Amino acid sequence: MKIAITGSHGFLGSSLIDELVKQGHEVIRISRSPKNESEIGFDIEKQEMDSQKLDDAKIDVLIHLAGAGIGEKKWSNEQKNEILDSRVFGTKLIAQTLSGLKNKPKLFISASAIGIYGNRGEELLTEDSKPGEDFLSSVCIAWEKETKVAKDAGINTAILRTGIVLGKNGGTLKRMLLPFKIGAGGRLGSGKQMMSWITQNDWTNAVIYICEKQLAGTYNLVAPCAVTNEQFTKSLGATLHRPTILPTPLLPLKIIYGAELVEALLLGSQNVVPKALLEAGYKFESEDIDSALKTVLD
Repeated sequence: MKIAITGSHGFLGSSLIDELVKQGHEVIRISRSPKNESEIGFDIEKQEMDSQKLDDAKIDVLIHLAGAGIGEKKWSNEQKNEILDSRVFGTKLIAQTLSGLKNKPKLFISASAIGIYGNRGEELLTEDSKPGEDFLSSVCIAWEKETKVAKDAGINTAILRTGIVLGKNGGTLKRMLLPFKIGAGGRLGSGKQMMSWITQNDWTNAVIYICEKQLAGTYNLVAPCAVTNEQFTKSLGATLHRPTILPTPLLPLKIIYGAELVEALLLGSQNVVPKALLEAGYKFESEDIDSALKTVLD
C-alpha cells in the first residue's frame, strides 16, 4: 500500500514508518517543514496544503498523527489553545483536503486519545461509553468531530483513541525510567487510579492491522488488561530490580507541570478496554503488564 503520514517524525510516527517500510509498504511523509521533494507540506495556521501533490500520489491510506504535546508543558491558557487548535485545525485541514481529491484514499485514520472519557474511576469503558466533561475530553470531542468531512465524502474513517504507550525511547515510560532506575520511583497519589496502556509494538501493529483490513470506526488502542498505578509501579520496579516503597512526591510535579495537568494525566483513572479491536480480530502481543515491561525494556 501507499500510505501518507502526518506526525511522522514523532515517537509513534517514526516507529510506525519503520515497520511499514519493513513490511514493504510505500510511505509518504506529510510535514509542516518538508525536508525533500518527496515530502508533502501542510500549514495548519494558514489552512494550506499541497493538495495537487497529494492527489497525484494516489495514496491508499492517510494516517493523521500530528498535534502539540499534551504532557510536555504546564497547561497555561496559551498552551491549552495550542493543544486544541493543533488538533482541531490540523484534522480539519487534512479532512477537507482529502474530501476534495480526485484520487481519494480508501481509508483515513485520525488520532485521538482515551482522554475523551475523562476521570472515570473503575468504570469499564468501551468505544460506546459517553465522553467526559474535562479539558481533555472537550479536546478529543472537537478533534474527532473534524473527521466528519472525510466521512461525508465517502472515505472510510478510523479514529484511534490511544492510551499510555509504553516504549523506552519516548512517551510516558521514558520520563519515568530515571527515577525508577535510581530507586526513587513510587506510586502516584493513592495508586488506585486505573492506567490503560499499550506497548509501542502493539500500537504499531494495531494501526497496520487497521490499514490492511481497511477497518472503519472508533478503536481504543489499549491492551485488554488495565492496571492500577500501584500495580504498574510494582511491576516496573521489579523489572528494573529497584525498590518502589515510597510514593512519588506530587508537589514538585505540580510546581513544574501545574496541578490541572497532574490531576488529569497522572491521577486520573480510566479503565478502558479495546472492545472494537478485539472484535475485529486483532491479537495482542502483550496482554499483561509484567511481560509487556520486560519486552519493552529488554
